[in-house]
Formats: sequence, C-alpha cells, structure tokens
Amino acid sequence: MIIKLTPNARTGVLEVLKDGECLVVNGERFDFSPLLDGESLPAAAINSEWFPLDVERVDGQLIIWLLLPHDSSAAESVRFPADIVNPPDGLINLPGAR
Repeated sequence: MIIKLTPNARTGVLEVLKDGECLVVNGERFDFSPLLDGESLPAAAINSEWFPLDVERVDGQLIIWLLLPHDSSAAESVRFPADIVNPPDGLINLPGAR
C-alpha cells in the first residue's frame, strides 16, 4: 500500500488506521481488498471527502490518495509530504498530526 497525501489548506482532523487492505478514516472503514490488479475505484464511488482521487491497484500495490488538512502555518513536511509506503497495521503517523 502506498498512501499519497494531498495537502489541503482547510480545517479538520484526519486520523487514519490501517487494517490489512482496509483504512479507517476518522472512524469510517473503507475496504479496498476486492480491488484486483489493474483496477481502479473512482473517488466518487468511495463517497468520502478524504479521497480526492481514484484508488488503484498497480502491480499488486494499492495506491491511495488522501487529503491532508493543514493550516497556514503548517511545516514544510505537511505542505510537501512524502508518500507513506507499506505502513504497518495500526494508527498511521501523518505529518503534522497532533
């Protein structure tokens, strides 16, 4: 799994837990395990403001884009975040998380 973060100047808190091929985003569970290699799931079908782009499975790897809220004083690591590659199950440490 690769989680790509899209910084977004907005209020809000993002908490993400990983459980296998599922993400729990602010308490709501999203299961991406049915997605086969080469398939994509349109962002509109996910029905969540936190997924700005389609979720894809490329070469067996899930590629997931998430909005990352931040304020105007956010650190560079929040405004230009690195991808999160193969995070372990549990709470994902997001840049700028309190």
